[in-house]
Amino acid sequence: MTSRAPGGKATCGESAIRLLESYGIDTVFGIPGVHTLELYRGLPNSRIRHVTPRHEQGAGFMADGYARASGRPAACLLTTGPGLTNAATPIAQAYSDSIPMLVLSSVNDRRDLGMGRGRLHELRSQQAAIAPLCAFSHTVMDAGELPEVMARAFGVFQSARPRPVHIEIPLDVLAAPADFRTDARAVIGRPAACDSALVRAADLIAMAERPAMIVGGGARDCPKAVREFAEGVGAAVLLTGAAKGVLPDGHPLNLGSSCDHPAIVEFIERADAVVVAGSELAETDFWSGVPKFGGTLIRIDIDPAALTRDTAPDVALLGDAGSILCDLVDRLATPNPARQHAAIGAARAAATADLPPLRRLHREVLSAIRAGLPADGIVMTDMTQIAYAGNSLWPADLPRTWHHPHGYGTLGFALPASIGAKLAMPDRDVVCLIGDGGLMFTVQDLMTAVELDMPLAVVMWNNDGYGQIRDGMIQRGIPEIGVTLRNPDHHMLAKAMGCPSLRAEDPAMLAAALKEAFKRRGPTLIEVRQDRFAA
Repeated sequence: MTSRAPGGKATCGESAIRLLESYGIDTVFGIPGVHTLELYRGLPNSRIRHVTPRHEQGAGFMADGYARASGRPAACLLTTGPGLTNAATPIAQAYSDSIPMLVLSSVNDRRDLGMGRGRLHELRSQQAAIAPLCAFSHTVMDAGELPEVMARAFGVFQSARPRPVHIEIPLDVLAAPADFRTDARAVIGRPAACDSALVRAADLIAMAERPAMIVGGGARDCPKAVREFAEGVGAAVLLTGAAKGVLPDGHPLNLGSSCDHPAIVEFIERADAVVVAGSELAETDFWSGVPKFGGTLIRIDIDPAALTRDTAPDVALLGDAGSILCDLVDRLATPNPARQHAAIGAARAAATADLPPLRRLHREVLSAIRAGLPADGIVMTDMTQIAYAGNSLWPADLPRTWHHPHGYGTLGFALPASIGAKLAMPDRDVVCLIGDGGLMFTVQDLMTAVELDMPLAVVMWNNDGYGQIRDGMIQRGIPEIGVTLRNPDHHMLAKAMGCPSLRAEDPAMLAAALKEAFKRRGPTLIEVRQDRFAA
């Protein structure tokens, strides 16, 4: 392929693709635009796979799902203006949930930036629009800057709280010759906690009679360290939704994920030492309010802000959760790990007893999905009542198998995120669990899954509208406005896209439908109606 840069040199756009490849990016998500042609010039000569969604919002969610499932950074290629702003919601979702995503976009020529000349796709300041949603946003004003900025982006992914990074390249810079090397720079390590803080933390934990842990998404990649620490000190382990599976569901020290249930909150509040590893202690973890810690509080986090915000700890440990937990284990004598088993079992039993009728129905549907999915199967969930139930009730034995848009809470996330997850982990079965309302936000990406011949199970929980909001209106005596929808015929819609569909009206039908879906070439839509499912 010929180059447009003078002297036959690679353009900056081509070299940007080579840089992505050198940092291990193997898939990019985006819709080609007239402003991104120089980026696309580099793709045919690379090993990078390009995936085209049906909307740039899908590109962002696919990259998010890819990164959530794999733990590796993912990348989007987005055109100037609407291409980028269409992806603003998934970028914000990734920011909220600490997902490593590189957003590479074009922007107008340098001479046009901020001038208001009415150029195609022009924003007064594209960077200003996106910067609040990212770890940082950078405009490359000279081609030679790109390797340094790319290294800075991957430095964030490697050594800090992973969040999206936006790099925009003006059109004239994209087409300029690239006189720089395209190899990856050295990997940056994570910070290590200071020894005096580790000694203080170990001393406080050693004195505890009723230790507990709260494990968040920042510790989901160190299950061995979490288990060794918990067993070493006999600590009860409460897992946030983002950390489900870090400790197997049946482990006797596992308090489960019912973070807002009174029995679980009371257990944590009675603990005389609590170690919080990789959790913000956010509203979306503890809907009833963050526990009032009655004993010593020790926080471990890669993000300095998380260590000092809202709930102040007695000891703050900055660094990688796995390394710090291993260090603490080495400093502690081993007590009787079984001393809290009975109390943990009682608290878990209380959290699942006397569920309201709808939550019991959710549990039956979730159990059927669990029965039809291998232990390492991945579930990408949406903002829907059955997923809210699953954040507490879903039994996970492996990390990065249950995913939910916790912080930003975005409808439509699950379908494109499932596509990203399946591309990242092609040998694993993937379920998209989504409501009828959320499906219509991104239903067009059923077509993307069809185009990819992707064996994806799309389980649609149908309650004819926005059920959670409708129930909230009823409970508060507010008239039901805008929450009961006229749905399309979902099965005809799926058929039009080349996607087979069926209804599952009992647990056996649902489990069987999932197993059949995983054997197909292409996605399967499985409708589960709230008013027809017989548990």
